[in-house]
Amino acid sequence: MILKSRKHAFTSERNKHMKMEELYGSNLIKNIEAGSLCGIRPQIEVNKADEDLYHLSFVYELQESGEQEDLNVCIQLPQNPDFAWSPHLTPEEGYIIQQHVYRTPAMIFGYEKTPGTVIVFPDLEALKDHSGFWYMDMDAQAGTMYVGLSDSMMPEHVLYQKSGTVSYEAGKTVISFYVLISDTIMENPFRPVLDFYWSRYGRQDALDVTPAKKDPDGYIAHTYDWVFDRWKDVMWQEFELDGKKVGAPVFIVNVTQSPNYPGHVNERELRSIWNQAWFCSLRSASGLYRYAKRTGREDLLNYANMTKELALSFPQTDGLFDAVIATDMEKVQIDGKDYSRSLGWGTKFFGNSDRNPYGQPVKTAPKHILDMSFTAEYMLVWYEELEKDERLLTYAVNFGERLLTLQDEQGYFPGWVSDEGTALGILDQGPESAMAAVFLMHLAKITGEKKYEAAALKAIAVLMQEVIPCGRWEDFETYWSCCRFWEKRVGKKIARNNMYKQCNFSMFWTAWALFEAYQLTKENIYLQVGQKVLDELLMTQSSYQPYGMSVPVVGGFGVMNADAELDDARQSLFAELIVRYGNELDMQEYIERGKAAMRMSFSMMYCPENPETKAQWEKTWPFFNERDYGFMMENYGHSGKTDNEGLGIGEFTIYDWGNGAASECCERMRAHFGEEILKA
Repeated sequence: MILKSRKHAFTSERNKHMKMEELYGSNLIKNIEAGSLCGIRPQIEVNKADEDLYHLSFVYELQESGEQEDLNVCIQLPQNPDFAWSPHLTPEEGYIIQQHVYRTPAMIFGYEKTPGTVIVFPDLEALKDHSGFWYMDMDAQAGTMYVGLSDSMMPEHVLYQKSGTVSYEAGKTVISFYVLISDTIMENPFRPVLDFYWSRYGRQDALDVTPAKKDPDGYIAHTYDWVFDRWKDVMWQEFELDGKKVGAPVFIVNVTQSPNYPGHVNERELRSIWNQAWFCSLRSASGLYRYAKRTGREDLLNYANMTKELALSFPQTDGLFDAVIATDMEKVQIDGKDYSRSLGWGTKFFGNSDRNPYGQPVKTAPKHILDMSFTAEYMLVWYEELEKDERLLTYAVNFGERLLTLQDEQGYFPGWVSDEGTALGILDQGPESAMAAVFLMHLAKITGEKKYEAAALKAIAVLMQEVIPCGRWEDFETYWSCCRFWEKRVGKKIARNNMYKQCNFSMFWTAWALFEAYQLTKENIYLQVGQKVLDELLMTQSSYQPYGMSVPVVGGFGVMNADAELDDARQSLFAELIVRYGNELDMQEYIERGKAAMRMSFSMMYCPENPETKAQWEKTWPFFNERDYGFMMENYGHSGKTDNEGLGIGEFTIYDWGNGAASECCERMRAHFGEEILKA
């Protein structure tokens, strides 16, 4: 049953003073208990802020300074809610949702029998004091939520545990937060939270903090000057394949490859070029193609076409194809230290992503349906929007025909397959199927073949039934990227949180598929469910600029509920879809969020246009100068901590998941929406 969520405008605070006991009349709030601070009990204020929305303050007045390991307020609710959500996993008692991952912070319990929904989210004004020590926690089994202060440590990448003490000065310490109580189990509980943060903070923060009033063309120019001029000897890879000259920017480079680096080069990973769901050289090349056409740059157009030729040169076997071309590597010893170096493109081989559940390196990794679907989709984009190269359509049709044979009876497409196309048994039924559905709907649109549309809608139907209601956002990145906590628990919820380990990549593909299904069929159910999935995705977007954060992050995205990135490169992929929903639903918030995501795609670039970020780069890598303008890390604060001395700044650039992807985003959105989309 689909229910409409109640609208909460949050237009003004009513400041109606209440007693705590009045909250207990809902049958959902059983008790709210505040701990003591250095032996002092708090003064409690409860105010009705808006319809169903309450503001609670717990004020501690210390006569002298002190320290304490933990201070929190516990909200007791009925045990085992039917729905639970929080921004980060706390799998056992003692784990916390640390302030670093407060992107759109909230805790949500929904109950079917009672019925009702309770949402707790922090008062951002309180976070300015004791910044860095605030936390939340959620135990769905016990029916408890916590808001408090504690120091923390990270026993895993990236989960937080309480550790150490917090110092308190004499005077007031305030814990304050909002509680929203609804008498229904809300179909889309994310919407009121997103509306609250964006209307009160995010809208203005995005204009004040992001490079909103600066021309994105400056960043795009830095990108292409960096790749094809200042760092060309390192970045541009060119070689012959089947008698054709092909090429693309290399997958990854690091600071040791800077022309200014005083030491020896040490290549971080295989010298390679990828056409995969993260790192897609064909996607980046489509942006370069648009830019070259728009600016009359024949040299750049030639580079873009060489990358297209490379994608078409990946061998297909019965429609299936690999995602990576790479070189062999060697270890070189200099002054007793080992350095990784490429043996050159004469040793080239095809393979697939090593971010897989089988522990296989690129050379032996199995084929991934998701990667093929994403690459084939960009072949269709190129064919439909850039040039009618029939080879692109033929390649995509070959894959599409094979894809139809791999769909199971329920509608899912498998995760990884053998060279022969046999499903390998892990994540064979998951939301990665949404990307295959997007591709098939696009193929149906171009070819007029209804069989592709039917297969796509069948996949979407099972996702609507089995994945979306329970938040089973499991994909390759959820378990087999850098955050591998509980990678053996695919398909199983974390009991304490009543949540799956989740990645927003799955949310994006699914929201995209639902939007395309609506465009194809004009059935409102797809748009309605798609908006809910989009809103769950937007809960991973920074909906405000955190106090004291050294670089702009508002509008940027995180990744999952057990990782710590800010300003992740995926925002350049997400931005257009958010705007498309905004245009379709006539929601200015979505348009603003999409534009903010687009602008934040360049937020980590080393260049004068980003003075805050530039300063952090130079504190970490003091040899950087104007020859490095355009270098851009894929995200910020990946390790779970940041400071004003460069902590949180990385050491590599992935062109296809960084500056090249961000440039493609701007060129694509310019082409689809016009110049106006690039303005504040």
